Parts: sequence; C-alpha cells; structure tokens
Amino acid sequence: MLTVIIVIHLMIVAAMIGLVLLQKSEGGGLGMGGGGGGFLTSRGTSNVLTRTTAILAAGFFATSLLLSIIAGWERKPRSILQPTPGAPTTQVPAPGTEPSPGGLLDRLQGNPPPAAPAAPAAPSEPQVPRSQ
Repeated sequence: MLTVIIVIHLMIVAAMIGLVLLQKSEGGGLGMGGGGGGFLTSRGTSNVLTRTTAILAAGFFATSLLLSIIAGWERKPRSILQPTPGAPTTQVPAPGTEPSPGGLLDRLQGNPPPAAPAAPAAPSEPQVPRSQ
C-alpha cells in the first residue's frame, strides 16, 4: 500500500514538473516560439495547462498528507520522563561521592569500568623535603 502511494506521488511530481516547465512565464520561458507556429500560442492551451497543474498540485498535497498519516500510524506516544522497558538504567552517584571510573559511553555500553590505579604505598619512615 505504501509503495503504491509513493509511486503515485512520484508520478504526480514528474508530471507537475513537466507541466510547469511547459507553461509560458512572464519572460516567455519555454513557451516563446517563433511567430505563429509556437508551441503555446493559443489562450485555451494555457488554460488547460493551468487547470491540469492545479489538479496535480491537489493530488500532490493529498498524497503527501496520506503518506504522513500512514507514517505516523504505528507510532505510539511515549513520555520522556518514564524510561522504556528493557532499557539499561544508569545510576547517579550520591552527592559527595566520587563517580565511578570510566566515561559515560563506557557505562552506557555496559563495559566494565577500568581498574582503579593502586594507591602509592605509604612510606615506612617520615620523609623530609629536600632543598634544591
């Protein structure tokens, strides 16, 4: 169904582009021919092209509206405040505590945080600063 509407939509677009290019503009456009043998010399032909363009424009509008309705048919509204079921939850550290090592992307991807570097060993006796 969707493919049929898209094909009809594209055929309307191609026909409308062709009709707009055939119409005589204020500056002459493609309709300016040499003398009486021009392509669009009679007033009746211009009226037919104008009416056909209006009908194709209405068809273009209708198929565009129909395509947007069909695209939103299966879409369900969801809240940004409630997490989706099955989505990983991220835990925010309590205030005053240090966040876990690793970046935000590591936590979202589920990668384990890198091992924290070991604290330096405490000196066995007091250290005196050296003067330089």
